[in-house]
Amino acid sequence: MFNHIVVGSNDIERSKRFYGAVLGVLGVGEPFQHRAPSGHLRLFYRHDGNTFCVSQPINDEPATCANGGTIGFKCGSAEQAQRFHDVAVASGGVSIEAPPGLRESDLGSMYLAYVRDPDGNKLCAIYRPR
Repeated sequence: MFNHIVVGSNDIERSKRFYGAVLGVLGVGEPFQHRAPSGHLRLFYRHDGNTFCVSQPINDEPATCANGGTIGFKCGSAEQAQRFHDVAVASGGVSIEAPPGLRESDLGSMYLAYVRDPDGNKLCAIYRPR
C-alpha cells in the first residue's frame, strides 16, 4: 500500500545519527543522501522494499510532527522492539505513553514500544506474535 514515508527534520545531522542507530536495530543500512533541486538535504533509508525518508522541509518552514500521527516499524521479536526503544532513547529520543510491553486488545496481542524522535515525530516499534 505504501511507497514511502517522509518526516521533516530541523537538524538533518542529528536525525542521521538518531535514525542510523535506531533503524540499524532493524537491519537498515546507511541512508542514500540526496540534495533536492531546492538545495534541501534528504536521507532515504531503504529496506525490504520500503523507503523511510528524513528531509529538511522544502518550504523552509520549521519541521513539525503530526499531531495524532504515528509511524510504526515492524519488528521480528519483542526483544527487537525493546532494543529499538532503548536505542532510540539512548540516541536522543524520548520514551512516551505506557512502558514498552505486551498489550492485549480486540486486535490481538502486540508488543508495543513508543518513542518520539528528536524532532517530535512519534514512532512505534511493533511486534505481533503469531
